Amino acid sequence: MSWQAAVVGAMGVAQYKSQGAIGDFNEAVNDRNAKVLEQQGTAIERKTEFDLKQFDKEFVKLRGQTKVAVAKSGATYEGSALRVARSNEKEKILQENLIKYNSKMAVANKIEQASFARIKGDMAQQSAKFAQIQTVASTGTSLLTMYKGTTV
Repeated sequence: MSWQAAVVGAMGVAQYKSQGAIGDFNEAVNDRNAKVLEQQGTAIERKTEFDLKQFDKEFVKLRGQTKVAVAKSGATYEGSALRVARSNEKEKILQENLIKYNSKMAVANKIEQASFARIKGDMAQQSAKFAQIQTVASTGTSLLTMYKGTTV
């Protein structure tokens, strides 16, 4: 085997190893991105719990202010005052459901993004393996061409 063939072989091995390392790195980056996205989904869920508690706190405050305003006016808690209170309760339920729905959609979006990040990582790894196969084939072809060109 000539020194040129040894150089071609060594270059092929080096390229093969670097392609594998690049594939591993890209897969690891995308896996990390997926984990970050999942953590963001968890953070959204926690924020939703906080937002619901804050909303409930504000609603209780509004309810109290309404009752005080009705009492100060000398009216009884019936008729219009009662209809307003019931309307406020319905609105409260609607707003809570909206907050929960928006949160679930945001979490689902993060989970979907995490899934795509993992798929992207798998694709990067597969691309690296394909490139490695091409390198082996190309190096083998070069060595065979060089070998055929020499006489034994």
